[in-house]
Formats: sequence, structure tokens, C-alpha cells
Amino acid sequence: MLSPKSPSRTFQPVKLLGCVLAASLFWLLNALNKDGYSLNVNYPIRFLYNDSLYIPTSALPKTVMVNVSGSGWNLLGHSWMPFRTPSVDYVVRNPLRESVINTSAMTASLGEQTKNLRINYVVADTLELSFEQRMVRTVRLIPDSVHINMAPRFVVTSLINVRPRTITVEGPRRLVQGIADTLVLRIPGKRIADNYDEEVQINNFRHPKLRVSASRVSVSFEVGELLSPQ
Repeated sequence: MLSPKSPSRTFQPVKLLGCVLAASLFWLLNALNKDGYSLNVNYPIRFLYNDSLYIPTSALPKTVMVNVSGSGWNLLGHSWMPFRTPSVDYVVRNPLRESVINTSAMTASLGEQTKNLRINYVVADTLELSFEQRMVRTVRLIPDSVHINMAPRFVVTSLINVRPRTITVEGPRRLVQGIADTLVLRIPGKRIADNYDEEVQINNFRHPKLRVSASRVSVSFEVGELLSPQ
């Protein structure tokens, strides 16, 4: 007499996959709890200096690459969510003499301002700095009354009003010190035959390092027609 056939064990891939995922997750969590991992992290940096006296002549770096050590959890947070990393302050004490960032001082500053991570070193060997003394010059605007393009028989019959009459130009000393104290303002327009009241563009200070208090000024004057003799 034949004995009853025992049920065969079927392959269950879902359960196997679940076991593999559980084991992997356990290993990952255990690994993240350990210390001794290192990672290169981009830290946002903020330069502190007296900006009323000095101006950078080259773009200051917004981030600095730093090698850090810590637990897996802390490094994971910095690598996946760098936007949560707070800015690190770097003080430029003498802008005219400091041509490079002192990486040793920056490492020490990072260590004081960073929690849960050990700062090993700044990855870049040198980071350049370039500052100049900030300078401001007041420029008086003088209308060019000689070269106004008037229609035949028409003349200017009043004072030429310019508002504002002065502007200020601010920037690095090497650029500002060469600017004249007065600027002759050309008045645009052809065959002017009516009273003039327009805004005039100032295009003399287009250098990206210069800041001008006003790029347009208002110019106005009255116009009259010369009568033919009777």
C-alpha cells in the first residue's frame, strides 16, 4: 500500500527578499552607528570684514571643501542634506595684507563652530583673497549747453535744470581715484523745438565693481522760437 505523498516545499521569493532586506537594513544601521568615517564636505562660508572701509576685488568663495570625521549618521546628514549645514564665519582682520585664506586658522574656526564632527583639514591648499580700500567720490553734473541739437530758429530760454545735480560713485580706490569731480552731461534729442523734460541715462560708470547713486537724472529747460524781424 502506497504511503501518502508529503507536500513539497515551494520556493517563496517574497519571503527570501524580505529576509535579505531585513539583514541589509540591520547591517546598515549597525554600520551607521560606528565612528571613524571621513568625508569631504562643502561648508558654506561667510567672510567677516569691515565692508565700510574695504571691498573685495575678486569674488569671495561661497563654500570651502573640508575633510571631516564622525559617525555614519552625522556624515550621512551632511552628504544628503548639505543645505542644513550652517555657514561658518571667517574673519579677515587685515584685508589689504591678507592675500590667501589661512587654512590652519579656518580649520580651527570650523572646529569651534561645528558640532558632532571632527574637522581634519581644509582640502584646498590655498584660497586667494583680494581686497582694496573702498572709496567714494561725489561727481557734479554739468549740462552740455553748447551741443544741444535745437531745431532751426529755436533756442534755450531758461536755466537747464539737472536733478540730482550730483551723484556718488563708490568702489575700489584704484578705479574711483581716476574719476573726475565733474561730468559734462550730454543732452539727447534732435531738432528740439518744445520745452524739454526728460530722463537722461548716465553710461560713464559701467565697471561691475562701481556703484553709482543714480544711473538716470532728470533734465529740463524751456525752449522759445526766435521771431523774424518785422
